[in-house]
Amino acid sequence: MNITKVVANGVPIAVVSGSEVAVEDAQSALDLLATVRYETDSDRMILHKSLLSESFFDLSTRLAGEVVQKFINYRMKLAIVGDFSTYSSKSLKDFIYESNNGADLFFLPDVQHAIDRLSRVS
Repeated sequence: MNITKVVANGVPIAVVSGSEVAVEDAQSALDLLATVRYETDSDRMILHKSLLSESFFDLSTRLAGEVVQKFINYRMKLAIVGDFSTYSSKSLKDFIYESNNGADLFFLPDVQHAIDRLSRVS
């Protein structure tokens, strides 16, 4: 896993990349959150969807809710980037829509869109 820090509009944002799943459960999400906060001193993170367990996108597993709750509790804004059109679940599409209209969690097509969004939310 690689963590880099970018600054946009004076806002530090951590960009997490890698080739292996980094978030498999709520504890691994919390570990990642703590590592990012320690290494970058940022309260905003961009994570590619491939770093999340596929069970995150199956809302019946409740993993998405547990992970998102950790991020909200620890005041870390999260942008998940990737192609979400492959998922057919109406509940997941609704979750993505509602998240994108909020201020803490975003599902965006690429890192640049995520940087733009995270640098503008308060």
